[in-house]
Amino acid sequence: MNKILKRLLLVIIVLAVLAVMLIPLPYYITKPGTTEKLGELVKVEGKADNKNGSFSLTTIGLQHATALTLTIAKFSKYQEIDKESEIRTEGETEAQFNVRQMYYMNSAKNNAIEAAFTKAKKPFKSEYNGIFVLSMTENSDARRFLKEGDTIHAVDGKKFKTSEEFVKYVGTKKIGEKINITYTKANESKERTDKVKMVDIDKKGRAGIGITLVDDKNVQTTPKVTVKTDKIGGPSAGFMFSLEILSDLTREDLTRGYDIAGTGTIEPDGTIGRIGGIEEKIVTAHKAGKDYFLAPDDTITKEMKKAKPGIKTNYADAVKVAKDLGTDMKIIPVKTLDQAVEVLRELPQKNK
Repeated sequence: MNKILKRLLLVIIVLAVLAVMLIPLPYYITKPGTTEKLGELVKVEGKADNKNGSFSLTTIGLQHATALTLTIAKFSKYQEIDKESEIRTEGETEAQFNVRQMYYMNSAKNNAIEAAFTKAKKPFKSEYNGIFVLSMTENSDARRFLKEGDTIHAVDGKKFKTSEEFVKYVGTKKIGEKINITYTKANESKERTDKVKMVDIDKKGRAGIGITLVDDKNVQTTPKVTVKTDKIGGPSAGFMFSLEILSDLTREDLTRGYDIAGTGTIEPDGTIGRIGGIEEKIVTAHKAGKDYFLAPDDTITKEMKKAKPGIKTNYADAVKVAKDLGTDMKIIPVKTLDQAVEVLRELPQKNK
C-alpha cells in the first residue's frame, strides 16, 4: 500500500472515530450529578446560617448522546437513555430547551419563597412583570428583536396583569396589523419598544405575534431572599429551596444536625411534586455521604398508569435504589412542606 493510500485510510479512521465520539444522536443520557449545599446558594437578608447540619439539592447530569456515550450508558446501571422527543418538545432547539429550564427554575424559586413565607406566617408580595417568551415561531416578525428568555411588559402602551389579558388583547388585531411591543432583553433592565407585524399563528387565519408564553413573576419579601442558581435548571430543587429559606427565616435548625439531601417541585401552597431522575439523585446523595434523603411521595393517577403501567412513586423508586446500593442513607417520603417540617422536627438531635 503506497503512502497516499495509507494517509487516506488514516484520515478515514480518524473521521470515523470522531463521528462516534462527537456526532450527536437523537437521544439523551441521564446520569448521577452533584449535590449542592443550599447554605451556599440561598441567603435570607440579615439571617446568618445557624444550622449544625445542612440541606442540599441534588442534580442530574444530562447530555446529548453520541454512539460512544450511548454504548457506555447501555452497560451502566445508573444511566438512563431517553429519546430526544421525551426531553425536548417538537421542534424545540437546544437554546429554547435551556430557556425553558431557566424559566422552570425561576418559577421554582418564586414558589419556594411563597411556600416558606406562608409557612412562617410572614407577609410577601407577588409582582407581575409581564410575558416571558419561551419560544418563537419561524414566521414571527418579532424575531427581529425578540429572543427566548425576553420579557414583554406592554403592548401599545397597555400593561397586563396576566397572560390571558395579553392574549385577549392581541387576539383583537388582524394579520398584517402592526403593534408596539415594550420589552426587556434577558438579563437587562432597560426597556425597549419596537413595532411588530401580526402573523398567522396557526395557518387558520388567527393573528398573533408568534410566541409561546408564560407569566413572568417575582416575589417581593422583607427580608429579601436571594437564590443563586446560575448553573442549575428545571423545577426539581423548589422543595429543598423552601426548607432552606424557612429554616433561615425562622432561625429554627430543621436539619437537627444532619446532612440532608432531597428533591421535589414545590407549589406556593406547599405541595411537593414528582420529579425526573430520582434514581440518579439517590446515587448522587449516597456518594456524597448524606444522612437522609427527602423524596416526593407523589400520587400516581390512572392516566399515568395507563401511559406507563410499571410506574411507581418517586419514593418507591428511591427506596429500591437505596436498597440496591446498600446505603445507610435513610429515605423519607414527603407530600407537603408542612409534613416535611414535622418529620424533621421528630428526628433525634445529632451530636457532632
